[in-house]
Amino acid sequence: MTKRNQTIADAVSDSLALRYALSEQRFKWLLAASEKLGEALNRGNKVLIVGNGGSAADCQHFAAEFVVRLTSDNNRRALPAIALTTDTSILTAASNDYGFDFIFSRQVEALGSAGDVFIGLSTSGKSKNILEAFRVAKSRGLITFGLFGHAGLIEPALCDLALNVPSTTTMRIQEEHIFALHLLAQLTESLITS
Repeated sequence: MTKRNQTIADAVSDSLALRYALSEQRFKWLLAASEKLGEALNRGNKVLIVGNGGSAADCQHFAAEFVVRLTSDNNRRALPAIALTTDTSILTAASNDYGFDFIFSRQVEALGSAGDVFIGLSTSGKSKNILEAFRVAKSRGLITFGLFGHAGLIEPALCDLALNVPSTTTMRIQEEHIFALHLLAQLTESLITS
């Protein structure tokens, strides 16, 4: 087997092992998170979601699934979800005026209301701008979910429902995050009333 072939085989093996290792935790997290998210959306609340780098892209992907739809099989109403990773004017102004640690927390302060759902993605669990956003979300009465790597959030009390992927490899963690977010969208859609 060539080195490139071995790289592919190892990645698939690692991914499958991780998917199975996370099964029970993912199952419990998805049921609880979709229930709370469905309740919030049916009350008229919204979702705010944040992450850095590849996780920022996952936030935008997740918000699009809610605002538009996950599949053509379920043409339900648009659901209010905002990826706080997209507005370059806000991101650069907050970074310039307050510092990069506050690019998301300022938006949560401006847009978040009690009963909304805040979702933070951090493979390390210690990104300062994600922590600041969690702090503001908790102080404003938002329901807080998180998707992290093996260590979880370094301040676990800030997160009501955490999914900690038992890996230190960023690629594998992010693969599990997007898998969980797709399932979260699908399960939540089934709870939405018109």
